[in-house]
Amino acid sequence: MAAQVNGDDEDRQITLIDDQGNEELYEVLFTFHSEDYDKSYVLLYPAAVGDDEDIEVQAFNYDADDAGDVTSSDLHEIESDDEWDMVQGVLNTFLNDDRLSGK
Repeated sequence: MAAQVNGDDEDRQITLIDDQGNEELYEVLFTFHSEDYDKSYVLLYPAAVGDDEDIEVQAFNYDADDAGDVTSSDLHEIESDDEWDMVQGVLNTFLNDDRLSGK
């Protein structure tokens, strides 16, 4: 899976490209850093999703350059079950806290 970051920090979108070359635009839900894994993570959702639709959140760990920019080679799939559990816990905290999720 490849990715391309579009826009600046105000317009945080990423285009993911699957193995068949299909492109889909994603919005950045939020990013965070885990001290336990010493990695940064980004959570994404499809930009074309409607308000009443269920969304599937995608999560990756990433490496940013010194300026904080992320390129296509900087997104990495999460492979460890323990790491997935940690990311799921952070997402659940985000979704359940009205101050964070903007509900």
